[in-house]
Amino acid sequence: MKSLRGERLSAEYQKAVYEVISKKLKDRSAAIRGIISVTKADVSPDLKNAKIYISVLAGSEEANAAAFEAIQSNAGFIRYELAHMMQMRTVPELHFIRDDTMEYGDKIDRIIKEIHKEDDAH
Repeated sequence: MKSLRGERLSAEYQKAVYEVISKKLKDRSAAIRGIISVTKADVSPDLKNAKIYISVLAGSEEANAAAFEAIQSNAGFIRYELAHMMQMRTVPELHFIRDDTMEYGDKIDRIIKEIHKEDDAH
């Protein structure tokens, strides 16, 4: 079970990573397009590692993969920016994990719209 401090730090890292990606990294990398969401951050108890769950909705699967790859390849830059934003002695090593919940939700939404169009046609 996570401590209260661990949960609080995870929430802070989630907000901070999103801010770095949306404000600084989008300007730096042309591959990052569409809707990027940091769905979860999980900081280890020793504060040395953090799993950051990223959801990308950029139109096509290729664009989604390119945006996620750009985020992964800029992990060092994101960590550097976090070091300047957060008032902590050390910033954990960031491990990005792709979260497909937005893509899945979009797919379900399209299926429901198709069903409604078929019902309206009959």
